[in-house]
Amino acid sequence: MQAIELDHYDWRLLKALQKNARLSNVALSETVSLSPSQCSRRLQRLEQSGLIENYITHLNPSTLGFNVMAFVNVTLDKKGGKTAAAFQEEVKKIENILECYSVTGDTDYLLRVVSADLKSFSDFMMDKLVSLSGVSQVKSTVILDQIKHQTVLPLPI
Repeated sequence: MQAIELDHYDWRLLKALQKNARLSNVALSETVSLSPSQCSRRLQRLEQSGLIENYITHLNPSTLGFNVMAFVNVTLDKKGGKTAAAFQEEVKKIENILECYSVTGDTDYLLRVVSADLKSFSDFMMDKLVSLSGVSQVKSTVILDQIKHQTVLPLPI
């Protein structure tokens, strides 16, 4: 990603889009006090620079039947090279794993996982996760209640 210099209008565009990515170009231009053509050019520049990665729809997991969410710590039996790469490639293919981070500390990876219920979570852990390449230990923490979930970054304006 190339470095891009942002001015006040760029920051305002980003802030507005984080709150509502479905704004039309006209509504967005009114929000940030630019003409629609200027707004469109700036937005295209931000997208091409890689600063805006994606536009998504955030779905409510429990409404769709995903009633269990958990954090899972994974430790690999071998700490390098092919073992880690194989594990990472396998994780990318599993839809129940929403996020995967390589971390410091007692474990190697932290996963955020969704399942329909505790039985399906248990089946996922026993049948899929522990059988992945190089996995030596897993520890899970089931989320009881989500207190805060935020996708909006704290921008400097």
